[in-house]
Amino acid sequence: MDSTIQALQALFLKSLPTLLLVVVLHYYLKYVFFRPLERTLQERFDATEGARRIGHDSLARAEKKAADYEAALKSARAELYIEQEHLRRQLEDEKARAVAEARRAAEQRVRAAKTGLESEVAALKTQLAEEAETLAERILAAVLPGRVA
Repeated sequence: MDSTIQALQALFLKSLPTLLLVVVLHYYLKYVFFRPLERTLQERFDATEGARRIGHDSLARAEKKAADYEAALKSARAELYIEQEHLRRQLEDEKARAVAEARRAAEQRVRAAKTGLESEVAALKTQLAEEAETLAERILAAVLPGRVA
């Protein structure tokens, strides 16, 4: 057993420089290679995450602007519909006024025509009555030649 311990001690003493070299190499690589690499990877992550965040913010602003645009468009359409409805009502009112005016004018013409016809009928009745009387006297004179009126 002593020989095994001595062999292990000899092996340990021979492997000590390799072990020290591995430990030194470990710390050397840690400070010289891995830390700068980690720092670079972190900066790269921050840059990409920052760009992603900027992109996300930009997309959010674009969506907000699109929503604002849609709201403005909807509002403009509503105003346009209101204005069209107002114009339609004005046109209907003007049309109704024009129809009423035309109806009043037609009624006046009808009344004037009726008045003219009534006066013409009265004049024709008077004329007809006179002619009837004259015609009756002529017929009577023709039928009864001896009678003098």
